[in-house]
Amino acid sequence: MNILHRTLAALALGMVALLSSGCTTTLVVMHVYDVMTEGDPTSCHRLNSVDRALQQRCGAYVAGSLKAEDIRASGLPLCPLTVATREPAFWPVLPELIAKGATPESCSTAPWVALAQAHPCPDFSHATPAELQALRWVAEADARALHHDAVRALSCPNARAVGLDRVLDDWVAHDQMPAGVLAFGALGALHPSHLGSPLARALEARGHTAAAALGAYDGQLPGGFEEALHSGDFAALDWWLQRVPSLANRAPPSNHNQLAWVPLARVLAPSFMPDVALQRRTIGYLLAHGADPDRALPHDPGQTVRMLALKMKSPLVAALATPGASVAPIAAAAGPAAALGRR
Repeated sequence: MNILHRTLAALALGMVALLSSGCTTTLVVMHVYDVMTEGDPTSCHRLNSVDRALQQRCGAYVAGSLKAEDIRASGLPLCPLTVATREPAFWPVLPELIAKGATPESCSTAPWVALAQAHPCPDFSHATPAELQALRWVAEADARALHHDAVRALSCPNARAVGLDRVLDDWVAHDQMPAGVLAFGALGALHPSHLGSPLARALEARGHTAAAALGAYDGQLPGGFEEALHSGDFAALDWWLQRVPSLANRAPPSNHNQLAWVPLARVLAPSFMPDVALQRRTIGYLLAHGADPDRALPHDPGQTVRMLALKMKSPLVAALATPGASVAPIAAAAGPAAALGRR
């Protein structure tokens, strides 16, 4: 019905325009059109240049079309720089936004944090050099990009493939990530596959520790140990367990309103690790590193991991009774912890 209403309104408007040239008649017809299309999205020709460029329904952005005054008053619920950074489809708009005065200081939501929370490891492969330079500038110009989630995105494989991880190297080189000062643990914010990098070693040399990277932090993305467990990254798990062996049995909460959690129990949940084969290998790995399936669960002291598996009728009950049975294939597939340094 909405399409029919719009079509009829457009036809009526066209007929009156042809049959009458009176200003009053035109105003009346425009009022009727507005009433009939009330509730529809604002037509693209009525949007300012920035709002129009950041609306996919308005077609492709035209380079050079932005007006500086529209950047200051875009009419968008979020500032244009945050919208353009968060959505890869709008990355072509970033260079012109920046050239015409957009700054992260004017954004209530940090652009890179918004990007990381919407796309934890964005696909940068189609970004042009100008777009990548704009993305790097946004990270470097915004102090709020020193955030757990933004660090995760900047250190993920896709970011490293296009050199955006050099932002992190520069932060460390300029002492912008001092130990004990950030609202998160730097090593826990790194993507698990980046734990064997020169950057991770530099962070440890400057006083950052795995233990300090555990616990509560400011961010939405999972902590580093949890992410390594979720993805079955055994080389990264080696890194964590070599430094904090107790993680095999108990991990601290990542938020103040949570309880500690047990890795074996977390792996049993299909919602956490839907691949049964990976579940089995991960259970074998944890058992081989000291995990005890008969330890009480923090949230339910009367229940153990083994009891939970029986209650869930999990197909992995037997795996809990065979420590290390699945470890050999892991070593062959993942290699030693030193393999982290080759990523």
